[in-house]
Amino acid sequence: MTSSVRNAHGVTSRRAVVIGGGMAGMLAAAVLTKAADEVTIIERDALPTGPEPRKSLPQARHVHVLWSGGARAFEQIMPGITDRWLAAGARRIPLPTGLVSMTAQGWLRRWPEMQYMIACTRDLLDWVVREQVLRMPAVTLLQGHEMRALEGTADRVTGVRVRTPEGQDLVVDANLVVDASGRGSRATEWLQTLGIGGIGEAEVDSGLVYASRFYKAPAGSEDFPIVNVQSDPGDPVPGRTATIVPVELGRWLVTLSGTRGGEPSRDPDRFESFARSVRHPIVGELISLTTPLTQEVTVSRSTVNRRRYFEQASAWPDGFVVVGDSVATYNPLYGQGMTVAAQGLVELGVAVGRRGLRTRGLARDVQRAIARPANLAWELATSQDILYPGAVGRQPRAGDALMNRYVDRLVHAATGRAQLTRAFLDVVTMSESPTTWVHPDIVVGALRGPGRKPLTAPPLTAEELKTAAAGQRVTSEYPSPAG
Repeated sequence: MTSSVRNAHGVTSRRAVVIGGGMAGMLAAAVLTKAADEVTIIERDALPTGPEPRKSLPQARHVHVLWSGGARAFEQIMPGITDRWLAAGARRIPLPTGLVSMTAQGWLRRWPEMQYMIACTRDLLDWVVREQVLRMPAVTLLQGHEMRALEGTADRVTGVRVRTPEGQDLVVDANLVVDASGRGSRATEWLQTLGIGGIGEAEVDSGLVYASRFYKAPAGSEDFPIVNVQSDPGDPVPGRTATIVPVELGRWLVTLSGTRGGEPSRDPDRFESFARSVRHPIVGELISLTTPLTQEVTVSRSTVNRRRYFEQASAWPDGFVVVGDSVATYNPLYGQGMTVAAQGLVELGVAVGRRGLRTRGLARDVQRAIARPANLAWELATSQDILYPGAVGRQPRAGDALMNRYVDRLVHAATGRAQLTRAFLDVVTMSESPTTWVHPDIVVGALRGPGRKPLTAPPLTAEELKTAAAGQRVTSEYPSPAG
């Protein structure tokens, strides 16, 4: 038996449906309240009431950072959200000031702030957004409801068919349906049922595996920097990384990663030794001076870059938009997912604010706009991942090798030139387009090189070392932050 949910105001009512109650879904709901009288979120799971793990997001247990390009997009959608994150325990990390990072080309210097990131657990990020969105009067959450199909035709989507917790079919009418169901989205199947097919897909898989564990942050380390040792895609060996991110509740979230043939282990006794095995042992040294808070090591393997080219479909129905991880997923190593989702949803907000929910052609225009930040993140992630041994997927195109060599030279120069560091961070944080890297001043700077002698060790301050070591001596001598 099928029942239907329709607005009491009739067919002229402005109604939107969002599929998925994760971060992208909540942001989509917030955006749509500016143009809809009612926004219904369809979520198959029961969502936590606090900053706790969400069943369908196992990768949340690993390091998550929100780049400044994403944080600004969040602010456009939900003004004041950054202050709410900070009040809940997140930190605003100035970049590169609060970053000790060994890039593929060497250690970055800790110049005065150029960009920033928001650092905390993914559970806290989600909870603060979710709590605010669900207080909005126009928003209704249907938990435990499973998405079954789109209602409508190849010309226009008119709603969704869902399965209730009691096992009944329910039709929810809508002027606009937004799929934010994530990496497991069945949007291509739903569209196929309406007669729309031929949507291209691409994958690049480096075989990356993540392993994470919480550690007790040393006393007095509230302002401790993020510490990160990256792999070098140009070295024909498995890529290994190690990262410490200080998060809320006096903890360090430590995430290790390794591509095919160099994966980290689930064995807690091998966690520290893996951290010491990367290109510099600093992360292993630092965690050896404190205490793990969990015996368990959380391991994830869902790191494939996957892109669905909805914007290239030969036909597209009005009333349906796909956003966030439903469009593309990226190797989490690059921290792009939330930023891409937020930037795409800013585009949705601008469109519905100007044109309303029912305008013909709006959905297709928005889908094409969403593709722009998705394409940027895709190129940044896959151009590196495909270089690792055993990587599977689209091989480098003509010209990719030349561009990769130029980017390597730019990053090398950035280790000693503030102007190049700024250019590098502007793009990495998704605040600027990669086209800024070919500005004449940047090209000349990249060709000139770093100018300064490279740092030979991580730029931690004496005070930071003292805090980390609690009076003990770390195994290496480190220079001052500015090098």
